Amino acid sequence: MKVFISADIEGTTGITNWEEADKTHPTYQEFRERMTDEVVAACEGAIEAGAKEIVIKDAHGSGRNIIAARLPDCVQLIRGWSGHPFCMVQELDESFDALLFVGYHAKAGSDDNPLAHTLRLRVAHLMINGEIASEFHMHALAAATVKVPSVFLSGDAGICADARRIVPGIVTVPVSRGIGPSTMSIAPNLAKKQIQAGVANALRGDFAARRLTLPQHFTLEIKYTTPVDAYRASWYPGAKLAAPRTVQFAANDYFEILRGINFMA
Repeated sequence: MKVFISADIEGTTGITNWEEADKTHPTYQEFRERMTDEVVAACEGAIEAGAKEIVIKDAHGSGRNIIAARLPDCVQLIRGWSGHPFCMVQELDESFDALLFVGYHAKAGSDDNPLAHTLRLRVAHLMINGEIASEFHMHALAAATVKVPSVFLSGDAGICADARRIVPGIVTVPVSRGIGPSTMSIAPNLAKKQIQAGVANALRGDFAARRLTLPQHFTLEIKYTTPVDAYRASWYPGAKLAAPRTVQFAANDYFEILRGINFMA
């Protein structure tokens, strides 16, 4: 079995403030360790279920957060950003059996996590086919273009609920929930145990049904926090300025939507 893991930090256990996700701040080191621990737990669960190859995309900030020396021997780690439109699932292709999301967070505009956002803070919301989309939703659709099912997600309670609605049957492990600018989280050691067990469970049996079915047509709407960003993005080929802070784009091929997001978001 060959498994892909996309790992973020804003949905790790206990994280509450942007300083804790910032490489330049002293408190980041604790949550870098926490992110690594939860990724290792996911790897251990995958190996328990029979995975022989695991590829991990470090998908937070610089893309250089996970402590590589702690990873199992069967892992390959993608650090940094290539600029490919697959973004947080860069290098995912038809050779993979399953996609796992670790440390994911609620979408922009949500109150389920004090760090809720979609890609960048200049994006007020990002809509795909009329639905406000999270980074999970974006990349689960990307996985569907290469016929890979999304089978597991850990993160805040909000993104876990979103994932279960979008992909029926996905296994989720909620490790925290937002309460205004605060969070309530389970213990880090319990999170690791539940992530390992959840991944092992998700990868057993027939999980092919968790692959999303792609619509035949896609509309993208990006609302920015400032009109300056919207005006600049409106010059992307095929995009139009729909309102002072809003740009719209449409395509039949989801890859074209991802390409647009890559240059406009």
